[in-house]
Amino acid sequence: MPDTFDLDRFRSYLHLLAHLHLRDRAAGQLDASDVVQQTMLEAHRNRAACRADNDAGRAAWLRQILAHTIADAVRARHRAKRDLKRVQSLEAGLAESSIRLGQWLAASGASPSAAADAHEQGLRLAAALAELPDAQREALVLQHWHGQTLAQIGDLMGRSPEAVAGLLKRGLKRLRELLSA
Repeated sequence: MPDTFDLDRFRSYLHLLAHLHLRDRAAGQLDASDVVQQTMLEAHRNRAACRADNDAGRAAWLRQILAHTIADAVRARHRAKRDLKRVQSLEAGLAESSIRLGQWLAASGASPSAAADAHEQGLRLAAALAELPDAQREALVLQHWHGQTLAQIGDLMGRSPEAVAGLLKRGLKRLRELLSA
């Protein structure tokens, strides 16, 4: 693997995927930061196993490690036997979240011409989302990834639909600023 493979570049991306996935499946049981930290540790230990020579391949390799880390954490939490279908389902779910990330980029006006550009944009989006205040990030994720309405988001966040609309507006404005820098 080339020395240019900077694992830390992928931290925000992995955190976003973990947050999206854990929100649906293991809400309140697992912390996305803990799962990402364990994923980064495993990736560092096994760097030589990564055969990818580009960021898209490296992201796929890291998503597999993330899926296994989540499965291991859930298994440890529930003391259940390893379920290969669940691990494959986690990998598919993380891949789907990654695809949604790319679709959101395309929908927001960025239209990368190549897969490498799309992946780079995904990393930048994940990093920019990580810089937003928690409430703005949560509202954006609930609307754009989970497709929820203002009222549904308001119920989940304990806010009025008007307050959610304000969070979305400020969050999108700040996101655009961060991505244009």
